[in-house]
Amino acid sequence: MSQDQPKRIVFFGDSITAGYGIPIESAFPALIQKKIEEADLDYQVINAGLSGETTAGGLNRIDWILRSKPDVFVLELGGNDGLRGLSMEESEKNLKAMIEKVRKVNPKAEVILAGMQIPPNLGQEYTSKFKSLFPNVAKEMDTKLIPFLLEGVGGDPKLNLSDGIHPNQKGHEIVAETVWEYLKPML
Repeated sequence: MSQDQPKRIVFFGDSITAGYGIPIESAFPALIQKKIEEADLDYQVINAGLSGETTAGGLNRIDWILRSKPDVFVLELGGNDGLRGLSMEESEKNLKAMIEKVRKVNPKAEVILAGMQIPPNLGQEYTSKFKSLFPNVAKEMDTKLIPFLLEGVGGDPKLNLSDGIHPNQKGHEIVAETVWEYLKPML
């Protein structure tokens, strides 16, 4: 890689990263790119969000996106696993495997794990176990953690689409602020 190429930040996630239901330029990864440009930093954001993606699906497609040799990798997967009641052991194994793959491609890459929470419709035990999944993986894998990606957005009808799950444009602006708080010190 030549010296004049910007470093790469990959946002690897599901429909939230992909900007489901809003224009892609309003999704939080695009808003992060604007913040990077305003701060005059030499980074290029790659939005690798895919609606409906699970940790298993992410593990199946990660090799393709890692060809971009990211310098910063933001892993935002697991929400769909939780909404579908999938095995948390499997989700944990998949998240760890993806982090290992990132580090194999670029041992110096910064990894940020975006934590997620789910509504309690699968029972309190599953919901609280799910909430602790991300801090546990981040600690064990020594990654940065955004405790809850949708902090201040999740559950607020004014900041979400009518489905109550996906942030609207205003919600994405808040998500971008949350992500920026964790990302900016690394750049």
